[in-house]
Order: sequence, then C-alpha cells, then structure tokens
Amino acid sequence: MNWRVIFRWLLAGFFIVAGANHFRDAAFYLPMMPDWLPWHLRLIQLSGAAEILGGIGVLVPFTHRAAGWGLIMLLVAVFPANLHLALTGGPVAGMNVPGWALWARLPLQAVFLAWVWWTTLAERENPLE
Repeated sequence: MNWRVIFRWLLAGFFIVAGANHFRDAAFYLPMMPDWLPWHLRLIQLSGAAEILGGIGVLVPFTHRAAGWGLIMLLVAVFPANLHLALTGGPVAGMNVPGWALWARLPLQAVFLAWVWWTTLAERENPLE
C-alpha cells in the first residue's frame, strides 16, 4: 500500500471541495478578509479556483510537483486572512466561534504545508510515483 499516493488523493479531494465551497458560499469567507485587502469577493473566488486547480494538479503526474508548489504558495498567501480572523475574533458564517478555536486553526496551516510537501515534493524512491 502506497500511503503517499493515498494521502495525495485525500489532499486533492480536500482542496477541490474546499475550493468549490469558495464559489458555493463565498459569504462564509468574507469575515476572514482583512480590510486592507481589495476586491474581497474576487480574491475569495481566485483562491477557490487556485484550490480546485491545485487539487486536480496534484493528481496528474506531469503537474503534481508544480501543483504542490502552487498549493504551498496559496497556503502562505491565505495565512494573513486566517490570522486576521483569529485577531479580530469575527463571527464565521454568522456563528460566534470561540477564540481558542480560531487560534487553533493557525497551526493547521503547518500541517497542510507538510501534507502538500510530503505528497508532492518530497523525494521518492519510485520516480513514477
């Protein structure tokens, strides 16, 4: 059983579903957007499209490394929005989320970064993986 491939498929599914949600329920992401960023709705849609393309890209052998780098850059780019939400404690989708939960989300970015790196960029014994 190749765990790296299984986790690459799980990663792809996560990003494709999360990206689609940016279009299905863009209002969910609006409270996360820092005021200093312009074009909130367009940035939400752009990040959603990047998540979908990255999720698809990690499944294609020819593009999975480039998609991995793209998802890493995306995770770094959206971190300020996650930090903004933790700092402001704003409601998410009209629900008051405990402050500790908003702060607990931040280290998950490192988990996602490691997940992307391991499944797309880490050295492999089998180059056809």
